[in-house]
Amino acid sequence: MSSVLFGRARAGLSVVLSFAVAACSAGPSVPASGPVPTPTSPGEYDVVIEGGRIVDGTGNGWYPGDVGIRGDRIVAVTRPGVLREAPAHTRIDAAGMVVAPGFIDIQSHSRSSFVGTGDGRVVSKVTMGVTTEIMGESTTNGPSSPAMLEAAGAQVGVTQFETFGDWMQAMEDHGASVNFGSFVGASTIRVFGMGMAMCTAGSPERRAMQQAVRQAMRDGAFGIGSALVYPPGNFAATDELISINAAAAPFGGVYITHMRSEADNFLEAIDEALEIGTEAGVPVEIYHLKAAGQRNWHKAALAVAKIDSARAAGVDVQANMYPYTAGGTGLDACFPPWASADGELFENLADPEMRTRIRREMEVQTEPWEAFCSLATPEGTMLLGLNLPEHQQYRGWWLADIAEAMGKDWIDTAMDIVLAERQRVSTMYFLMSEENVAMQLQQPWMKFGTDAGGMDPTTADGLAHPRAYGTFTRILGKYV
Repeated sequence: MSSVLFGRARAGLSVVLSFAVAACSAGPSVPASGPVPTPTSPGEYDVVIEGGRIVDGTGNGWYPGDVGIRGDRIVAVTRPGVLREAPAHTRIDAAGMVVAPGFIDIQSHSRSSFVGTGDGRVVSKVTMGVTTEIMGESTTNGPSSPAMLEAAGAQVGVTQFETFGDWMQAMEDHGASVNFGSFVGASTIRVFGMGMAMCTAGSPERRAMQQAVRQAMRDGAFGIGSALVYPPGNFAATDELISINAAAAPFGGVYITHMRSEADNFLEAIDEALEIGTEAGVPVEIYHLKAAGQRNWHKAALAVAKIDSARAAGVDVQANMYPYTAGGTGLDACFPPWASADGELFENLADPEMRTRIRREMEVQTEPWEAFCSLATPEGTMLLGLNLPEHQQYRGWWLADIAEAMGKDWIDTAMDIVLAERQRVSTMYFLMSEENVAMQLQQPWMKFGTDAGGMDPTTADGLAHPRAYGTFTRILGKYV
């Protein structure tokens, strides 16, 4: 993980690395020469892990050794056998296994787990070795303008907060099984300054946004996280994003972005991200790098070359990804972004005139936008988050098959389902090629994130993208 990104831990948050044991291959069987072992600390250990293959996260090859843990700290990393006679409450024989620092999920959506009635355990993350979750893509639970607080009603102080710092403190008070941190959401900042309006932010709105960013950075935000394919983030112009990132720059902020396009304008979107970082004076991190849609698969290699070229020129840019060929978001990603402007998606879907306009733009795009159903095709679009009793039978079905069963075309089917459910309908879009996934995983600047919230399989309802449970284990088990 970039030292720039995690050099600024929020005061009061204990960001430590826990060691995880995994039964998987560690690559070549010839051990590398490890770092100089930490001297054994005197006294009793809570846990001693013996005889494992240590992969320490520095980029070096694995080396054999023992690990001693006392309380919540790793206090000894030694050559094999050094801790054999050391007193310990628990001893773990890690022979044939990998011992590694806990994984950092750079793109977590576990916000609801750490406030309100969330149980804080994020079981699906912990069981795959995640010990730190970083949130903040587009939306955060603070800061909030007076209008945002009024709209939140009884949730103020429970799940919605006046400041970013209030939210951080609430999560800390609530309790979590993992370490956590967050960027401040660019869409949250935009709504703070000007609501859900589609229009360009003027000078007064930008000043309000910048002030909110500065306070969030003082409260411990890592930087700004955007999602430029979804409303209201997609309404933000490049110069608006430069201005709010410039406000984060003096605090060591990082710009992390779900870019404006991962498909037809993929390469141009990388250029925009680099421009924002360069002009604002902040490092850039690209969320879930991908070339979406078969017609764009050839662009993955070009994107990697573009990032390599920028890095060679001195630009601080990195990326992350998940190891699957399917992405995941809401079914409303099939509709043009304007349909959700001002929070009026359901009203627009119910209005015959607006519905006709939505259909027309889904059939023939006149403006550039990320049409997920078109990119994945209805045959490659799988619906998961269906809650109405009459829809639950279609969980895990392709959109094309649901349309056939309902006796409608796929466009009417998508609009009718979203209107009836009146909520975000979780959907998997099969967009990427396996060859590109494997190629991107090999890049030295690549990180990993689940793009998912923590789940408990004993209480979770319905289906979920497998990345919520398997991102890091899939990387180790399939690609290492």
